[in-house]
Parts: sequence; structure tokens; C-alpha cells
Amino acid sequence: RQSQAVCIPAIHLHMTAATMQVSQKDFEKAQEQLKLLKKDPGNEAKLKLYALFKQATEGPCNSPKPGMLDFVKKAKWDAWNSLGNLSQDNARQKYIELVSSLVSAESAGHKKDVSPEEISDGRYETILVTTKNKMTKIMFNRPDKKNAINHKMYKEIIQALGEAGKDDSTIAVITGNGDYYSSGNDLNNFTKVQPSDMEKMAKDGAVLLKEFVGQFIDFPKPLIAVVNGPAIGVCVTVLALCDIVYASDRATFQSPFSQLGQSPEGCSSYLFPKIMGLAKASEMLLFNKKLTAAEACEVGLVTEVFPDRSFQKEVWARLEAYASLPKNSLAVSKQLLRSVEKEKLHAINSKECEVLQERWLSDECINAIVSFFQKKSKL
Repeated sequence: RQSQAVCIPAIHLHMTAATMQVSQKDFEKAQEQLKLLKKDPGNEAKLKLYALFKQATEGPCNSPKPGMLDFVKKAKWDAWNSLGNLSQDNARQKYIELVSSLVSAESAGHKKDVSPEEISDGRYETILVTTKNKMTKIMFNRPDKKNAINHKMYKEIIQALGEAGKDDSTIAVITGNGDYYSSGNDLNNFTKVQPSDMEKMAKDGAVLLKEFVGQFIDFPKPLIAVVNGPAIGVCVTVLALCDIVYASDRATFQSPFSQLGQSPEGCSSYLFPKIMGLAKASEMLLFNKKLTAAEACEVGLVTEVFPDRSFQKEVWARLEAYASLPKNSLAVSKQLLRSVEKEKLHAINSKECEVLQERWLSDECINAIVSFFQKKSKL
């Protein structure tokens, strides 16, 4: 009996050690696979990977909690700490599974709307710009980031709009690649800023936003938005500066400014009440209401909604017909429609950016963004 009692644990220990060796080997392999990913897996996945790696190699969170303004370190600490007492073996296994899912997703590929001729000419990294059949298409091209707009993307859109306004095309079209039209501002624009650089960040950000919105105000040709999926924040507000907005029935529209301690931009503080009435505009701009495509069409923000299954085919066929119309006639007619309020819109844009610069430096805004990242880092 004693012999049996000793023998059973010995076998169990031997099997556990072998399992751990295999798991460690797979864990190391997963780390190598992760380095081979070509696309950024996104902040949420990176936080999970960081937390699981730390838990697998060091055990439960053992580092001091970072300061509130250190967004990146705070998000990492929260992600690791949220794992609690998860065992190192389980953390290792979860890490392996997560890497495997990321590798599989990348292999499958998710760039849905890019046709063979829509290949970047090398000048842009975050957008695709093509001109065909008298139509210039500007496509947000960060599908793995839900087409969130970072600083580089702002600058590239400004450049692309400036060039499209002067080229030989008749109309210009803005759309998104993948499942999203755009998730709005990439909040990493804020997280990488040191406290000592906050004032410069706010000032530079306001200047960039003012120029971005100004390009929409001044665009000389018909500008059409093709909203292929959810739209959030600044990419929603500037829709009011477009001449036509076509949307898939799976698109949604939201401007969660107060949720993030911020304020309206894109001239939406003036144009949204004018388009949809003060009460409906207040629901969106003050209380973060998300509209379906049908609701956005009902209040006048969207021109027409199409079934998602036929959206691309119907819309682009219609746009090709628009692009065949006399170019100068369209441009002159647009100026008659838009020029009356152009000066006023620039003044509103300046005021909105001035207020936003103040909001970005406020404790309320900083705390709201910290809270947002805390929620995102929860596993």
C-alpha cells in the first residue's frame, strides 16, 4: 500500500512536468509567431497579450500602480492586475490560444472593399487614393484599427482632399475599408503624451483639426460620403459638410463627445441643429445617442440608405453616373449652394477648435479618457 501511495504521485508529477515542458515550448513558439504578424493586432489584443505574458512569466501582478496620467502604463497595469490569481500554466495556455487566433485572423484577411486597381502609390500609409472614371476615391485604410484617425491619417486626408480639389476628377468620394467607416479619433493620440507635453499636444491637435475641417468647408467639387459601416466622432460631424451621404443599412452614427469629456467639432454645433433640429441634435451632441442608418436618414444627416447586400454595387453605379456629368457645371452649382455660409463655417470651426483645446487640458477630459481605457483593458 505504501508502495502504491508513493508510486501514484510520482507518475502524476512526471506527467505534469512533461505537460509543462510542452506548454513552455508552445509558449516560446507563440512568442515567435507573434513577431511575424504583419498587422498591428490593436490595443485591446496587445493589452491581453501583455497581461497574459506577465502572468505566465511572473505570476500575479506585483508592480506598483502607475500614476493616473501615465495612460499606457496604467492600462497595462490594469490588464495584468485584472487576471488576479490565474495560474501561470493557464496564463501560458491562454496566451498561446490568443496568438493562434491572431495568426489565423491575419491569414484569412479582412480587406473587403479593395479592388485590384486600388493599390497605394506609396505616398500614403493610412488611406488609399485612386482616380478612375472622373472620380477620386479617398478610402480610410486602417481596417485593423476600425479606421481610427491618428495624426498621420489626419495629415494624409488633408493632403488627399487638397489634391482631389485640383485634379481632373468631377467628384470626390470618401469611404472606409473593412467593416467600419471610421471609429473616429484614435485615442492613442492622447495616450502617448507626457504630462509636460499636454499643452503642446492640445495646441497642435487644435491646429490640425482646424485644417482638417477647413478642407471639407473649402472643397470645391461635389464631395460624397459612402458610409459602409459604423461611424463615430469626427467622421460623423464632417458628414454635414459633405454634399451627399449614402449609407449601408448596417451603418450607425454616434458622436460621444460628453462621454469623453470633450465638445463638438466639424461645425456640428451649428450644422446639426440646422439639419435635424435642436432637440435631435442635442440627443447626439450632448447625450451621445447612436443613430441607425434609417434614423440618420430620417433626421437629414444621411441622404439615402441601401441594403448592405447591394450597397457597394448600387452606390458606385450611381456615383459613376454623377461623375459623367459636366464638371464645371457641378463645381459652379456647388459654390452657389455652399459659398453663402463658408465664412461663417470657418468662424465656427475656429471657435470649436479653441474650446476643444481647453477641454483636452481639463481634468474632466483626462479622467474620462482614463476611464475609457480602464474599461477597454478589462478582460
